[in-house]
Amino acid sequence: MKQDTSPKRWRMTRRGFLIGMGLAGGGLALGAIFGLPAARLALADMFADVINIPSNMPREPQLWFTIQPDGRVAMTMPKVEMGQGVHTALAQIAAEELGVSWEQMQVVQSSSLGPVADGAGTSASYSVISLFPLLREMAATLREMLRTAGAEQLGIAPAQTRIEQGFVIDADQPARRVSFAELVAQPCDWETPTEAVPLTPPERWQIIGQPMPRLDLPAKIRGEAVYGYDARVEGMLYGAVARPPRLGAKLRRAAAGTARNRPGVVEVVIRDGFAGVVAESRLTAYAALNDLELDWELPPPFNLAELQSRLAAQAGSGTVIQRQGDAAAALRGAGVIEATYQTPLAAHANLEPQAALVDVQPDRVRAWVSTQSPVQVARTIAGVIGRKPETVEVTPTYLGGGFGRKVTTTVATEAALLSAAVGRPVHVGWTRTEEFRYGYLRPPTYVTFRATLTDDGRIAALVQHHVSGNVLFDLFPPPLRWVFGSDFGGWRGARLIYDIPNLEVKAQTVELPVPTGPWRGLGLLANVFAVESFIDELAVAAGSDPLDFRLRHLPDTATGNRFRAALEAVAAMAGWYDQPPPGRARGIACSIDAGTIAAHIAEVGLVEGRLRVYRVWAAVDPGVAINPDGLAAQTEGGIMMGLSAALFEQITIVDGRIEAGNFDRYPLLTIADAPEVFVQILRSGDQPFGGGEPPMGPIAAAVANALARLTGERRRQWPLVGGV
Repeated sequence: MKQDTSPKRWRMTRRGFLIGMGLAGGGLALGAIFGLPAARLALADMFADVINIPSNMPREPQLWFTIQPDGRVAMTMPKVEMGQGVHTALAQIAAEELGVSWEQMQVVQSSSLGPVADGAGTSASYSVISLFPLLREMAATLREMLRTAGAEQLGIAPAQTRIEQGFVIDADQPARRVSFAELVAQPCDWETPTEAVPLTPPERWQIIGQPMPRLDLPAKIRGEAVYGYDARVEGMLYGAVARPPRLGAKLRRAAAGTARNRPGVVEVVIRDGFAGVVAESRLTAYAALNDLELDWELPPPFNLAELQSRLAAQAGSGTVIQRQGDAAAALRGAGVIEATYQTPLAAHANLEPQAALVDVQPDRVRAWVSTQSPVQVARTIAGVIGRKPETVEVTPTYLGGGFGRKVTTTVATEAALLSAAVGRPVHVGWTRTEEFRYGYLRPPTYVTFRATLTDDGRIAALVQHHVSGNVLFDLFPPPLRWVFGSDFGGWRGARLIYDIPNLEVKAQTVELPVPTGPWRGLGLLANVFAVESFIDELAVAAGSDPLDFRLRHLPDTATGNRFRAALEAVAAMAGWYDQPPPGRARGIACSIDAGTIAAHIAEVGLVEGRLRVYRVWAAVDPGVAINPDGLAAQTEGGIMMGLSAALFEQITIVDGRIEAGNFDRYPLLTIADAPEVFVQILRSGDQPFGGGEPPMGPIAAAVANALARLTGERRRQWPLVGGV
């Protein structure tokens, strides 16, 4: 159904909500503001039932529902659907509190200019966490507004009504009912309740916690979903941009050469540090790049070994991110167990490379971009072409894989520069080679451990020193980096959850000559690999079973009990204490991220000397799963992506140039190598936690631990397949 795009008259109510009626008639809209970044919301307000809106917040809605004239409920959504099922999960929360059927729910993706916007973007597994309390209160508030109006029309008290399937019903005479559509079609002076409205108690949930059909799948199955590469408008052209021959090279001088003479070339665009071509076809645009005259300032070449040495040379410094007791003093003397773990550079390898269509016109700029952060992209475009941000509208398309790669999208500014030069819409879509060689990478890590054990086999002291390249630091100005001390994205997953009397964890961020940034889970996968592998090493040194060793060291806290339940659940699933099939071994690992606990067991073997992962069991505790099918899919996908990274993936550099230009030089996990995966979802409360990244955390460590039990040799770096 066509979205109601008529302008709205908004007014703030006493409870901090916005109410608006479409000037063109039909439909009631209720909006609310959530201005805090998702991460801050998750940390500070995760369990809040009421969002208190400061008086200086914008008086425009950042989330809203619209009751359509046909009775459907359109939830306008700033969060981006990139295959993780976030639109479905958030719609389930809304439907539960509204009292409408699932078939009545509709999600509308908002652009950067509204009707709703979200400067935090879609990342870090915080979409459901941050919006859960707000969505519930919004939907419940709208439900009670409709109940009051319906009761008045039925001539009864609101307490005598019930809400079902989008109807206000007389509880004593169910045949007497009025639909939401009928109510919003009538003139009414809508006002929100002055007191907090009751929320549906968890024991009465009928949609939350159920495997509801994904809202985004029908369009994808029918081929109607628009991705960044699919974006098309009438009269559009295609663009291509000159790339440096070596990492860190800068464009010193450029000239058009013979590029304009090539048939189909519309324009050559040259400005400081930038050279591009606009043409009638993508192939022509790329071919014309060879006709440009380019002079590059080349930095000294470097190789992978030199880059890795920068990480290894950082021992002894860093920012303390976790401390208990005096670990340094406790480690003096004999009996210290030491280990070093490393992970390499890695690419995102999205199915869909970067893509954007931008139309720069004198009065406005429209862009369709495969991005996780439409508001940030709009601001960046505005800055590059000298426009006011409020004149730039970025509409996020579906994403063919996000994984943090599309938090920032260079392709959008490239398309904007080219479009501004020709005054027509220009589409730029990176090639697979460009994506491998000119995007940013997951940074390498170098982690050292030192620990001692007590006579009864407990950890007496442990020191970890974690070194990584930038993950999130490039998003912050230098003063804030100084405040943080180290990149908190880089050390995500590095803190230990075990009860250790003397513990110190230091993290250090180093500048590298390659662009690095967010990758699914940030540092989670690599850091849990190091931590949980070393915990297994300590279990072996203590002569203890790895599961029993972990259970002995869990704290007697709510989080510790959640870990215990997850570990015991996955152990029961896999038959941990039973013998595996001949020639196989099992390994265990666990982690917590974005509030969600995951525990994995991997069963591995060797086939002609090559590592093979046969089965993986996963117990995941997200608090409560809004859509269990969605979380199971995220768990399975995260396990496969983590396996691919740990077993095969590695970016190599020779003379300052990334070698991989396609998948022939960058192998991924194939269906033939994929294990069977068994997922059990646990429930430990009524608050949902993150689902997109946390289930990935333990998989690499579980496989490494299984391989060590199988061969008696410990592999402490990726790819794990090499050298077995």
